[in-house]
Amino acid sequence: MKEIGKQALRLLALCAVAAAVGVAAGALAAVFGRGLLAIGAVRDAHPGRWLPFLPLAGAVIAWCYRRWGSRAGRGMGLVIDAAFDEGETIPRRLIPMIFLSTWATHLFGGSAGREGVAVQMGAALGRGAGRLLPMQNAKKLLLKAGMAAGFGGLFRTPFAAALFAVEVTAVGRLDLEALLPVLAASLAASWTSGALGLEKFTVELTGLPVLDGPMALRLACLGLCFGLVGALFAIGLGRAKVFLGQRMHNPVARAALVGAVVAVASLACHWGRYSGLGTNLITAAFAGGTVYWYDWLAKLLFTVVTLAGGFQGGEVTPLFSIGASLGVWLAPLAGVPVPVAAAVGYCAVFGAASRTLLAPALIAGEVFGWEFLPFGLLCCAAARVCSGSATIYPAQRTE
Repeated sequence: MKEIGKQALRLLALCAVAAAVGVAAGALAAVFGRGLLAIGAVRDAHPGRWLPFLPLAGAVIAWCYRRWGSRAGRGMGLVIDAAFDEGETIPRRLIPMIFLSTWATHLFGGSAGREGVAVQMGAALGRGAGRLLPMQNAKKLLLKAGMAAGFGGLFRTPFAAALFAVEVTAVGRLDLEALLPVLAASLAASWTSGALGLEKFTVELTGLPVLDGPMALRLACLGLCFGLVGALFAIGLGRAKVFLGQRMHNPVARAALVGAVVAVASLACHWGRYSGLGTNLITAAFAGGTVYWYDWLAKLLFTVVTLAGGFQGGEVTPLFSIGASLGVWLAPLAGVPVPVAAAVGYCAVFGAASRTLLAPALIAGEVFGWEFLPFGLLCCAAARVCSGSATIYPAQRTE
């Protein structure tokens, strides 16, 4: 009984500290997320004013990371390695560096996301808090709590965030020991960022079709397509990084050149349509706006080139936009209502590219309504099977 009591007290202490990490990460996510939306609005109002300076922004970002970044430039790779190595540290300077460099990437028209930034900031907070607790595995558990807090605070999907943190580091194994602290952190972060004015993206899907055998088969076929696209993104990003790194050893020159290419192409392709997060494509997909058949491919290419060139940001929101815009065009081919196809694409491409299943399925429930969960789970499962070992997180372990 004494041992059980000690374990219960240990778990309560971990959950309490995790919740505190969640509050801090949620506050950071609110500042970061609201700032990013404001920056996007400024850029979209006059893209021609900002895009010409993207090469300079890239050069400055790359120079700063070379000068002060040290291991912080490894991004999610460093976070995942730290989840397995108690001796691995996450530099405190990672937080301001990735915060400001991602804002710069978006202001000047790069195509990137935001999730990786929030997850890394949360992980740094969690790792720091873990050093204060004289408990076994505290640093590892609170690092994962911080990951969930960053994700949940930014997207305000706490249950998906919790599952993301326990499944993303090791494919094929759920870290159930971390589940309660992780959930405490993600719930606290989501509540905090919401209280500070960060709005949650939701879509109300009405009139869902009956999920019978034929509909399940259609969703599975869509999932295979989304899985291929998720794998294409992950493989393309990895190979683009290797290719550019081999051809241009100077990261400052590389970022400047890539910035120039992206800037010219962005102005030529619908005047900045593919800059930023891709929320414009998501809105168009669900609001009946204009979605071109090539939007998904253009967004994929712009994001891969931007991130491979050394600009900062995440991959998840662009993956959401790629899946949603692709779903609009696959819907009539599959015989599925457009909102349903866009919604499953929103979740499944992300799951395929990140080698996760439960997190994207729960995103389907938290964003589109819990009655949509079976649709999302079925499509995400098919996408996950199809994507194989491709991943945007090369440091992931396979167990």
